[in-house]
Amino acid sequence: MTRPDSGHELAPTVRQGDPALPYRRRIRLHRIDARTVWGGLEDDFHHFEVTLAHDGQQVTQIEMEALRWPWATCPDAGANLQLLVGMDLSDRCTAVAAVADPHFQCTHQFDLAGLCVTHALRGTEVRVYDVELNVGRETVSPGLWRDGELLHEWTLAGPGMGRTLIDPPPFTDAPWKGGFIRWADQTLSPLEAEAAIVLRRACDIGMGRGMDLEAIDTAVELAGIMTGVCYSMQPEIMPVAFRSRGTIRDFGRHPDALLLDRPPSE
Repeated sequence: MTRPDSGHELAPTVRQGDPALPYRRRIRLHRIDARTVWGGLEDDFHHFEVTLAHDGQQVTQIEMEALRWPWATCPDAGANLQLLVGMDLSDRCTAVAAVADPHFQCTHQFDLAGLCVTHALRGTEVRVYDVELNVGRETVSPGLWRDGELLHEWTLAGPGMGRTLIDPPPFTDAPWKGGFIRWADQTLSPLEAEAAIVLRRACDIGMGRGMDLEAIDTAVELAGIMTGVCYSMQPEIMPVAFRSRGTIRDFGRHPDALLLDRPPSE
């Protein structure tokens, strides 16, 4: 499994990504200074950035910037990240879920904030996660790179959203639906769990590649399937969660365009 060199070409804006090409996601974490961490996340559907300040022990300030989002209400969820101010720094990226209910957050902003919380404790200046998801007729092959090194290659099998992880162990022991993150937290070291959770999240999001999401007017059309999973999918928000059309980009041939030149130079 190799990621092609895009030559830093900009990824095109599309109605839907080419299903013959892989879905890609990049998360980059930067220690800006001794008290500030920046995080960026970008894929076909999203581009969010979080800046977190801390005093070495607790989060003292958090800011979110939305650059690309699928639903009109997604940026509004950023205000709920303020619940994390005052929490203790942790080596577990899931620690944010003990402070704020993930269901009332933007999933991707919240995940990114959790990664910033852990990065604030580590001595690493820069951390980069790259995900590639190849969808075949019978299997899906997700891969995860950490700082340029291939860390995980998984194989999923089964129909559509009913796919399950069939290789490799020990991840085959984890419940694929409704429990993977908890399993990773309880079974793996903090660093191992973080990587597995990053890849697991991308596996769900990447299945949207090739779907005509632009045909959806509001999130209400997803009621029963997505209701309650995040801020924009709360029953009272769904009627005004209008589709942000014209925001999907295809990074299948352009992995190096993900988070290009981010964070910006001073």
